[in-house]
Amino acid sequence: MTRSTGRTAARVERTGWRAVLHAVVLGLSTGLLLVVAGLAVVLIVIPKATDSTPLTVLTQSMEPTLPPGTLLVIRPTAVDDIRVGDVVTYQIVSGQPAVISHRVVSVSSSSNGERTFVLKGDNNAEADPRPVTAAQVRGVVWYSIPEVGVVNQLVNGSRSWLVPTIAGVLLAYGAVMITIGTVNAARRRRARARAGRRHGRRARLGGRDGRSAAGA
Repeated sequence: MTRSTGRTAARVERTGWRAVLHAVVLGLSTGLLLVVAGLAVVLIVIPKATDSTPLTVLTQSMEPTLPPGTLLVIRPTAVDDIRVGDVVTYQIVSGQPAVISHRVVSVSSSSNGERTFVLKGDNNAEADPRPVTAAQVRGVVWYSIPEVGVVNQLVNGSRSWLVPTIAGVLLAYGAVMITIGTVNAARRRRARARAGRRHGRRARLGGRDGRSAAGA
């Protein structure tokens, strides 16, 4: 193998590793961006757009349907639209922030039209001790996502870092893409310049050989 062929093979090998590295970095950065964007949509955009509330299941009372760590998105629902079988989130004490999400097992209406609900955890042997009034109801579980509740706790526990983090991820992604694009463009320019110089040298050598042959 000649020296030129060896240099070409080494160059091809380096280029192959760079292509693999570029693909890995691009895949990881794109995947991270999609994960962050997806979590932002699930935890912030959809709840804000629908006036819903993201909550996290902390106990085992709703297993196996809603195990601990599950994200619940609670949508405000008119009391008259709540039916047996709905999973309702209600305040343990009206006006206090502590809530429970259990399933409605019965609905009662008083003579004045006020509705009350008996709720029970799927994993509990008995219903909750007191009927739930309309004033306690915060809404009905709209949808749930297993395991994402942990992220919801982090996000809603300290929202001050969320926007800067997302912005930092997006900026880092943009910086990586710009750097890769700039480096690749520079390499292509250098490769074209080298190819042009080699072509020029071959043309000059060919011209000299032609003149020598004609003179001979």
